[in-house]
Amino acid sequence: MSTPNPWTRSLPSRKPPPVGAILLVLFALLGLFTAYYTVPAESEGVVLRFGKHLQNVPPGLHLKLPFGIDEVIKVPTQRQLKLEFGMRKPMDLTTNPDQTGADPLKERSMVTGDLNAALVEWVVQYRITDPEVFLFEVRDPGITLRDLSESVMREIIGDRTVDEIITIGRQEIEDTSLSRLRDLATRYHLGVMVNQVQLKNVDPPEPVQPSFNEVNRAQQDRENAINLANGEYNKAVPRARGQADQAIREAEGYRFKRINEAEGDAAAFGAVLEEFVKAPEVTRTRIYLETLGEVLPQAKQGIIVDEAVQQILPMLPLPQTQTLPGVAK
Repeated sequence: MSTPNPWTRSLPSRKPPPVGAILLVLFALLGLFTAYYTVPAESEGVVLRFGKHLQNVPPGLHLKLPFGIDEVIKVPTQRQLKLEFGMRKPMDLTTNPDQTGADPLKERSMVTGDLNAALVEWVVQYRITDPEVFLFEVRDPGITLRDLSESVMREIIGDRTVDEIITIGRQEIEDTSLSRLRDLATRYHLGVMVNQVQLKNVDPPEPVQPSFNEVNRAQQDRENAINLANGEYNKAVPRARGQADQAIREAEGYRFKRINEAEGDAAAFGAVLEEFVKAPEVTRTRIYLETLGEVLPQAKQGIIVDEAVQQILPMLPLPQTQTLPGVAK
């Protein structure tokens, strides 16, 4: 009979935890992890309970019923979304799945009103204003908005000539397409607000691009020449008008001066005539004396001799003075 080993003992047997407890803990952890959610700062959460809309929640940390009872769809209501049409390469990468189309070449190929072909690239910027309407009123609202934008742009391009599209009609096209697209988005209940429609590149087809470039350069040169001519006109015409106004004012001033002088002279002559009629001799003498009083102070010293004098030698030496006309020095 073998002796027992003193170093060994019989350990008490441990029962494994029940499967129900493990499942209960896992169930609790799963419920805990699915009972809260976070809405980003630029989004709004749409809560669905058993697939039915329950409420909209603002950004932040929120609780919900776990195990898929409540479902939350996060809609970027504060983000400016964009749709790009005809772009060879996307302008940037965003979380908007409808930003680029499947075939950019077909999107930008259009026919103008004068039956010319044009390659038109444009961008539509919009923002989701009503998340509930955006999610549940229309199936695939992003694709619907793309289709509406392309339809509106093709209609507007088809009503204009290729010259208008490439040169002077860009702003009008943007404004008209924005107005029509906003109206259609409201009528279709898309729950979005279209903020901007912007034309990027409007080019003729590649085979005729060199010819169009030459035409554009010629038109630009013509516009530059017209602008230079208008600038010279705007400088020369005001200068000429100013000079004409100055000459007219000077002539009017001279006219008023001459009229006033003539009227003054006429009034003075009339006064003298009136006095002359009353006393002719007195007036004649007064005028003579007044005239001498004005003339003699201006005359220098002179010697008056008789014309019958034959020899001037007896009068020498004569002073160095100036004589009157007909007077010998």
